[in-house]
This record gives sequence, structure tokens and C-alpha cells, in this order.
Amino acid sequence: MSHRSRSSISATCPRTLLLPGALLAMAAACEPVTSPRTGSGGTQAVHGPGDPLPLLTSLQQRSFKQGNAMFQTTFTPATGLGPLFNARSCAECHEDPVVGGVGDEVETHATAYHGGVCDDLGRIGGPVIQDSVTPALHAVLGIDQEPVPLEATGFGRRTTPSVLGFGLLDAVPESEIVARADPDDRNGDGISGRPNRLPDGRIGRFGRKAQIATLHEFTSGAFINEMGITSPPEPREQTIRDTPLPSGVDPAPDPELGQAGLDATETFMRLLAPPPPTLSSFAELQGRKLFATVGCTGCHVPVLHTGSSPVRALSNTTVFAYTDLLLHDMGPELADICLGQAEPAEFRTEPLMGVQYKEVFLHDGRAPSIEAAIQLHSGEAAGARDRFLALSPLERAALLRFVSGL
Repeated sequence: MSHRSRSSISATCPRTLLLPGALLAMAAACEPVTSPRTGSGGTQAVHGPGDPLPLLTSLQQRSFKQGNAMFQTTFTPATGLGPLFNARSCAECHEDPVVGGVGDEVETHATAYHGGVCDDLGRIGGPVIQDSVTPALHAVLGIDQEPVPLEATGFGRRTTPSVLGFGLLDAVPESEIVARADPDDRNGDGISGRPNRLPDGRIGRFGRKAQIATLHEFTSGAFINEMGITSPPEPREQTIRDTPLPSGVDPAPDPELGQAGLDATETFMRLLAPPPPTLSSFAELQGRKLFATVGCTGCHVPVLHTGSSPVRALSNTTVFAYTDLLLHDMGPELADICLGQAEPAEFRTEPLMGVQYKEVFLHDGRAPSIEAAIQLHSGEAAGARDRFLALSPLERAALLRFVSGL
């Protein structure tokens, strides 16, 4: 658990939780409202970390506040927590510098990989290994955390990502992601990104392995995997191996979170603005050019475009995410687990928006600095890494200053 301070839930928060469907259907009926961070016409002047997207209607702003309260709700065993869990609230992990930001927790994940086939071990407790149990489960089984399945062949450590701007990533059409794929490296640039396709053909975009297709699935998956909270899309509790949980250790009836609470949480994340970059100096502008020159933009694509959306703030706009949302081979030194079609050495290009708030880097936090993270890039990123290392000290410093401001 993090020791950073966390905001408390206001006792006056509205209790009515609007579903995303209702929110989207009513979006066009409400006029944009003016806030301290918007101009009189609803056009955004500036926003800070944790603010909602600009141009929201009054209904959407209310829904954002309600979802913010849900995101900060602390669960107990009586309200559904556990009996296996990593956190007691969403905001316990996503907290720095604001609710929805990064966290200092590091989790253990485990999967099995045999002959090119990935098994996420979900039937026996994987791939997320919960590091805490409720007192009731401890009293019956005498364990303090979930055991790692013996069948696992790969283990990965995972830091907490920021969810700021996730609604914009969710609004990027699949066609834009697919258009950037080059699995056979036909252009000969050494980069062969490919999407992680789910069994039903949809394309993943969330998760370090791009194993999750939508923000809706990301939300319900986080509730069950991180807090042990069941919901209509995830009605079954996490188990230890394939054995049902002992009687009496899970007192809350399933689903422990109703659809309204799940949708409110999703709406909050959907409407969170991306973190504003802090780019102003000549050195940072020079660093932006060098970032492209050495080839970092081959994977960390600066701009993605969203499609049509009932939410004006998400519709046909740009997001400076610095990712292509594709899988890339990062070399054997970084390889850990598989997920879906993603092999152990493959990772989705990490969005760089919000990197200014991170204290450790890469998917497992092993790099203490951005420069150290670049030096650990290999596989498809080896060329860009080597060109970065060949820069002069001043040029390298400029590039690092640019990235650190995103």
C-alpha cells in the first residue's frame, strides 16, 4: 500500500450514478458549461492534472464528479473486498500527483508459455497474483497472499500506470491502430509492430501487453483482479487454483458492485483529461526534433486521432499519447510473461503522456531514470537506442528533457 496522501470522499457527493449509455445519449442535449479552466465559449484554455476533459456538458461534469467519488471509495470485506486483493480502492494505487495518476505499487503477474501458445492461468488464479487476503481467508487457510501457480513459466513485475487520458485512447478507432502495423517490416526500418488481437477479433489497446480491448473491460477487470470485487461482467470470485473459496470467507453477495457503480467509475476515467506537457524551453524543442531524428517516433507515435463519439470532448480530436498501441519485440532481457497473442518479449508501446509524474520506468520499474530505460531498450528499439547513445552529451540532455516534460 502506498503511503502517499489520498483525497477523501466528500459526504455530499451525489448518490445518483448515471450509466455511460445514458450519458452519451444525453450529451448533445446539454450545453457546454464554463469552468475556471475554460473560456466563455467552452474552449479549453488550460487544464491541470486530474481535471476533466474540456467542453463537457453539465451532465457530464456531474457524472465525472460522481465517478471520481466511486474511484475513491474504500471497500471492506462487508462491501465486497477480497478475499484476495491488491488494493482497497482504485485511488489507492492511481494517486500521484492526483487521483487517476501513477502509483508506487509493484505487482506480480504469472502466465505459462508452451510452444508459442499462451496460457494466462486464469482458471487457477492467474495472471494477476494478489498480494493480500482478508482476515477471514487468512484464518481458514493461514495464507497472507495468493500463491503463484506452479504451472507458471513466466513471471512479470508491473508498476501502476496512470489512467489520465484513457478515454481518448479508448476512442481511437481500430482502423488507425491497424494502419500503423507492419508485422513483416515491409518498409525495412527494423520495426514490425503488430496488434494484439483478442479471440473475437477485436484489437487490444490497454495493459502492458495490449491484452484488453476497451476501457469498459479494463474497469471491470481491475475491480475483480485488484480488489476482488465482482460485477455483472465479472460475476465470479478469484480462486486459489481451481478450488472454490472456503465457506464464509466472502460475506458480500455477488455481484458486489452494481452496474451503476461500475459505469460511474468507467465514466470518470473516460472523461479524465490527459496530463498537460510542460514544454517551453529551446532545449525541449530541440529535444523533440532529436526524439524523431533518432527514431523514437517509430513506436512512440506523437499523435493519434479519435473517431466520432457522442461525447464532444472525445469526438474527432487528437491525443498526444506518444504510442502506436501496437506490440513490439523489446528483446530477451525485458521478456517476462505472455498474454493473448503477445509473446514474452513483446510489449505494447507505453504511452509517454504523463511520464513527467513517474519516478521509475519501464513496465516493471527496473529503470531509475528515463535514460536508463532507453538504454534497456533492445529488439526492435535497438536502432533508436544506439542512435540516442551516439548523440553528444548536450543533444542527449535535450532529448531527455523533452521526454521528461511529457
